[in-house]
Amino acid sequence: MNKAQLIDAIAAKAGLTKADAKKALDATVEATTEALKNGDRVALVGFGSFSVSERSSRTGRNPQTGKEITIPAKKIVKFKPGAELSDTVC
Repeated sequence: MNKAQLIDAIAAKAGLTKADAKKALDATVEATTEALKNGDRVALVGFGSFSVSERSSRTGRNPQTGKEITIPAKKIVKFKPGAELSDTVC
């Protein structure tokens, strides 16, 4: 499902216009992004939670040359599905 299809589904299930559904989705994504950027955890009960985790630097290899390289530390976003989502999908 892509963004346009998600907007169509939101509009149909919530009884909104596609324009209102797009605004709602964009606002949700923007608010979630801001919260994660600030280091907060975003929990949607029944769906799951998003959090930011630190990945430490590590040594890797260049696959073409075999030379060792240092992969820098970075922050990554993790998603942990909620119980309801897991039960529904599995």
